[in-house]
Amino acid sequence: MSAPSRTPAPSLPKRTTPTGLTLDGSSEPLAGVHASVITVVTQRVARRLRDEAVDVAQSDAATSLLAAIALAVVRRHPDFVSMLLPRPSAQLGQRLVEMLHTELLRCWAEGRSQTPPSDILDALTGLEQVRLALAQKHGLQLHEGFTGADALELFVDAAHDLRSPLSAILFLAETLHSGRSGEVNKTQHRQLGLIYSAALGLSGLVNDALDLANDGQELADSEPAPLSLSELLESAADIARPMAEEKGLLIRLSAAEPDRRLGRPVALSRVLLNLTTNALKFTDQGSVDISCAATGPTRIEFSVRDTGPGIPPQALESLYLPFRRARARADSCFSGTGLGLAITRKLVAALGSRLRVETGSLGTRFYFELDLPVLPHP
Repeated sequence: MSAPSRTPAPSLPKRTTPTGLTLDGSSEPLAGVHASVITVVTQRVARRLRDEAVDVAQSDAATSLLAAIALAVVRRHPDFVSMLLPRPSAQLGQRLVEMLHTELLRCWAEGRSQTPPSDILDALTGLEQVRLALAQKHGLQLHEGFTGADALELFVDAAHDLRSPLSAILFLAETLHSGRSGEVNKTQHRQLGLIYSAALGLSGLVNDALDLANDGQELADSEPAPLSLSELLESAADIARPMAEEKGLLIRLSAAEPDRRLGRPVALSRVLLNLTTNALKFTDQGSVDISCAATGPTRIEFSVRDTGPGIPPQALESLYLPFRRARARADSCFSGTGLGLAITRKLVAALGSRLRVETGSLGTRFYFELDLPVLPHP
C-alpha cells in the first residue's frame, strides 16, 4: 500500500474557529489565551493538524475542538469544551489532549522555553482535567466480563485521580535527575532515578487500567501519519532510561531503513514503551534491546528483548489475562495484574497484528509485525 499523494497546503488566511480562537499555525498570541506556553503548544498542534487533514471539514472540526481545549485549560474550566461545542468527538478530543501533552513536555525538554516549571505543571494538570471531563461526558464505563467488578470500578475511579500527580512527579523527577534545576550529587541522582522509576511504573499501570476500561482498542491515531522508526525507538528509550540506569541496565537500539514510514506513531510509541518498561522491570542484569527490522518491502518487525530469567511455562497460559486472581510468585517474570501486556496485545491487534512471545533461560522477546509503507524524504 502506498501513501496517498498530497499536494502541499497553500498559505491560508487567518481563520476564526466557532470558539472565537484564531488558529493559523503562526506564533502570534491566540485570542482569549494569555498563557504563552499554551499558545506555543496549541499552534504546534494546529500546524500538525493542518498538515494531516484530509479535507476542510475534518480540519475545521479538529481546530475547533483544539481551540476549545486550549480555552478550557487556560480558564481552569474542564467542562468549557462541551459548553462551546455541543457534541465534541471524544476520540478526537483524547487525541488532541495527548498531542498537547506531548508538545508541552517537548517544549520544556528542548530547553528553549523560559516558562517556569509551575506553569508547565498547571498546564499538564489542566489537560488531565479536560481529558477526564471528555471521558465522563461520553460515558466512559467499564466493560462487563471482569471478575471483582466492584473492586475494579473503585480502582479505575482512583486511577483517574492519580494521573495528574503522577505526571507532576515524573516531570519534576526527570527535571531534577537531568540537572536542569541545579547540580545533584551521586546519592541524590540515584534516589531521583528510583522516584522516576516508581512513578513511571504507577503511571503505566494507571494508563493501562483506564485504556482497558475502554476495551483498549480505540487508537489515539485517527489516521495513519508520517513517522520515523528511529525516533519511535529513541522516544521509548529516553522515557525508560532513568529506570534502566537505576538498575544498571543497558538499553540498545537498532532501527530499520528506510526510516520514514506511514503508520500510527502514537499507538506504536505506547506499545514499545509498555514492552520496554515491562522488560526492564523483570531484568536484573544485562540489557534490553528495542529494535525493528525489515521483513519485506513494507513490512517491519518490532521487537523488545531482555536478558531476564524468562517466563515460567505455567505462567504463559495467563500471560495476557488482566486482573489475575493469583498473585505472581517472587520468581515469576510477569506482572501481578497483567494490565500492561493485556492492553499492549489489544493495541497491537488494533494495529492489525498479533503480539507474540519467545522465552527461555536466556531472556524473553516480545515481537509483532506491521505493514508500514515507505515515505519519500521531504
